Amino acid sequence: MKVISLVSQKGGVGKSSLAVSLAVVAYEANHSVVVLDADRQGTAVQWATVRKGAPPEVAAVAADKLEAVIGRLAASASAEVAFVDTAGIDGSEAAVAIRLSDLCLVPTRPSAADLRAVSPTLAAILRLEKRFAFVVNQANPRSFRVKDTIKGLEVFGVLAEPVIAMRTAHQDAIAAGQGVTEIEPLGAAADEMRRLWAWIEGRTGGLVGKGGLAHVAAA
Repeated sequence: MKVISLVSQKGGVGKSSLAVSLAVVAYEANHSVVVLDADRQGTAVQWATVRKGAPPEVAAVAADKLEAVIGRLAASASAEVAFVDTAGIDGSEAAVAIRLSDLCLVPTRPSAADLRAVSPTLAAILRLEKRFAFVVNQANPRSFRVKDTIKGLEVFGVLAEPVIAMRTAHQDAIAAGQGVTEIEPLGAAADEMRRLWAWIEGRTGGLVGKGGLAHVAAA
């Protein structure tokens, strides 16, 4: 099982919206998927409530239970990929998720404040020797700040592709309990999310087949 965590000490960078839309894309690609919501704000859990039981499954998991839940999923082979949505703080929750991950995605907006804020998250990832990639999110592709952000992040490490633009489809999808590929299947946001998932698959060695997803009890 691949564990992909969305981590950043800065709130508001779009971790939850990326997590759920990527989970939907992976499910649409015929993979068994679960989202583990380790953020006390519970955005992914609220999204799932609006979704009324439609897959992928979402479970609230406290940081001290995360390792056990991931261990059970891996042992039972009940999911091929687990997305972990973490809180926007530099604390134990994110550190646990980073340690358990096959790949850490670090979303950042194209701003100087966001670039400065990635340092503690990056330090934790490097300390734990984990694979990671930055995701430029909520961007205006025509802004000079995007190019500057890309240059700055490339100095630190790997940059995921593509840049994710600021589009209303992301907010609309979260509110409707959908992924962007569901709310606007032919839209630009959907295309970007599918391309991001393809990049992630390449980075993690790909996923093969589809298994049955066992219920994950909230912890």
